[in-house]
Amino acid sequence: MPNTSERPRRVTVDREGPLLVEGPVEVVMEDGTVVTSRRFTVAICTCRRSRAYPWCDTSHRRRVKDDAT
Repeated sequence: MPNTSERPRRVTVDREGPLLVEGPVEVVMEDGTVVTSRRFTVAICTCRRSRAYPWCDTSHRRRVKDDAT
């Protein structure tokens, strides 16, 4: 799915959560399979805890925060 828009895609980085990407998007997995979402904004998991990986299911919220960092 090539990006045919004149403007670039917006990716929002949240240190405590997923990457938010303006959709639709295609994600190429490590094994080469391609998964697609046609949503207007897609949350991509960065913690790898999601049961719906690569899509975020908010599993990162259950992570215990370490006060030392």
